[in-house]
Amino acid sequence: MKLRSLIRSVFGTAISVVFAATLPLAAQAQEVDSGTLYGDMMTVTQDMLNRSAGDGNNFLHTNANYHQTRYYPTRQINTSNVGNLRPAWIFQTEIVETMETSPIVVNGIMYVTTAFSHAYALDAKTGAQIWHYKHKMGDITTYCCGPNNRGVAIYEDMVYLGTLDAKLIALDAKTGKVMWEVQIADPELGYSETMAPTAVNGKILIGTNGGEYGIRGFVKAYDAKTGDLIWTFNTVPEDSVGVWATHDATGRDMLRDIAAEKAALATLGDPYKTLGGGVWQNPAVDLELNRIFFVVGNPSPDLDGSIRPGDNLYTDSLVSVDLDSGEYVCHFQYVAHDVWDLDAVSPPILTEVMDNNGKNVPGLLHGGKTGHVYVHDRRNCELIRFSEAMVPQENMWVLPTAEGARMLPGANGGVEWSPMTIDPTQRLAYAINLHQPMTYHVESSPYPDGKLWLGGAFKVIPSEEQWGNVTAVDYDTGKIRWKVKTEQPMIGGILATAGGLVFTGEGNGLFKAYDSENGSVLWKFQAGAGVNAPPSSYTVDGKQYIVVAAGGNTQLNYKRGNNIIAFTLAD
Repeated sequence: MKLRSLIRSVFGTAISVVFAATLPLAAQAQEVDSGTLYGDMMTVTQDMLNRSAGDGNNFLHTNANYHQTRYYPTRQINTSNVGNLRPAWIFQTEIVETMETSPIVVNGIMYVTTAFSHAYALDAKTGAQIWHYKHKMGDITTYCCGPNNRGVAIYEDMVYLGTLDAKLIALDAKTGKVMWEVQIADPELGYSETMAPTAVNGKILIGTNGGEYGIRGFVKAYDAKTGDLIWTFNTVPEDSVGVWATHDATGRDMLRDIAAEKAALATLGDPYKTLGGGVWQNPAVDLELNRIFFVVGNPSPDLDGSIRPGDNLYTDSLVSVDLDSGEYVCHFQYVAHDVWDLDAVSPPILTEVMDNNGKNVPGLLHGGKTGHVYVHDRRNCELIRFSEAMVPQENMWVLPTAEGARMLPGANGGVEWSPMTIDPTQRLAYAINLHQPMTYHVESSPYPDGKLWLGGAFKVIPSEEQWGNVTAVDYDTGKIRWKVKTEQPMIGGILATAGGLVFTGEGNGLFKAYDSENGSVLWKFQAGAGVNAPPSSYTVDGKQYIVVAAGGNTQLNYKRGNNIIAFTLAD
């Protein structure tokens, strides 16, 4: 009672708080505790998933819908009343560590994940725990940038989870019990899973992490019922050389020594087997074209291009493949032969865009670590335009040196893995950005058999200011509509709603609502730990909620926590 009273006094309102018992990591086992508290879950049909963009009750995909707009179509919480937003409930997970989960909500049931690949089902109205799946990790796990998990996919009566030890697991949605599991790749070679899977047309799609370990990246499709492998698309083809591009997507000279690279290719051969090319985030799905679109991460080793000659296809690229077969359709490479770790990681968004002739065409948006929002024609992957730079750019593209060469943006971006959002009624894209001045250092080393393989280091310059921003970009012109600076670099994600709001959090614990038209801060809440996860929204019994995880971030060392916090309007 004392603890509940304390929480009431901190948040200024009576809220429902549910606490999970904390166990030491050594005591964790692969098990499910607690029974169902919220009745039967209705089957999540393909039709429900297809119609999710207009669903004002549920949040069925990691990024809201197949087009990944992160736009929630309910306006109960809006610019006129968001100041009355209060915590409805707080759920504390068992794991106090970095949180990047996007809560999925289906008919009043919420699914969230934590670091180290735990999954929970919660009552979305009260925060009460329904079940908890504790993954028993394999003997070997190798992963970059924290033991993160970005969420689950749900399809029919199962929940799908990727794990740090590179497994795909299907859980019974009602009980959390394991229905099947498959080993996606070998963690001893550097493979891991932190991304959320995608469910579509009887398939479960998942990529792989490991671009810092000399893996060969891929996207795979599995049968949703059985776990059988349907197809594999390797993100690095056997001929990875490309066209020897000398300029980046914006037309700037990347200072490549093509003659030296061609000599290295003649000596070393094509490096495709260890060239990296992880896929960190969900693909966007175009059901009309029957294609998926995803972005591919950095080549390996990150900073040493001397032993990986060529353009290093399809690293740092947008790629589209056929949904049924996994066959290549088209690609566009942003940075060929990347030696700055400015890989493509933020998930693409599908929306209608204006081409250079003023005609509306099927488009695609990607927020780059370079600080640009790239606008594509998704029919052929071609670039239509790129936005004004959202962060400072200096000395692009100075090559890394042994002593260290300063270039902006730093290796974290720009837009890191953080999902963007759009408001299609305003034709604006919203991105969160980092500004971290860095020096790039190169140190050549041979492939280390699945160990970390950066080929040098990128180092933050401690004497220079670091900060972030929230930026609105007109994707029909590439012009920045508004920009709001934040005191810390931004990482996590952002959500737009029909109420004229965008929601996003910061490493200092602040969770804020902005006016989507002009960037005015209309509401804020101190969560007590870094809010570095993408928010979601849903409606239960006629009340709209905003939900976000506050667990901090390993990558930027923001304060850790273990809270899932749901907000609604005060009565």
